[in-house]
Amino acid sequence: MLPLSRPAPASAGMTGTWRTYKPVVNLQKCIDCGLCWLYCPESVIDWEKGYKIQIDYTYCKGCGICADVCPVKAINMTPEEGI
Repeated sequence: MLPLSRPAPASAGMTGTWRTYKPVVNLQKCIDCGLCWLYCPESVIDWEKGYKIQIDYTYCKGCGICADVCPVKAINMTPEEGI
């Protein structure tokens, strides 16, 4: 059976101008645990043990789950510029 459609990169596609907050990582506080990567519903966090994490803001919806699960509070939700 063939799929009827192909998924977009990120479960809901690209983020529009409606995002009001975005996650910003303090790399000095980050303990490289990978919980933000694991819990991100859009899979926009690029993480590999021993390397700095990066967030793809093109697809990030600003939900804040990554900031909530960070055990050392290295991720802060900051207002989107221009708001």
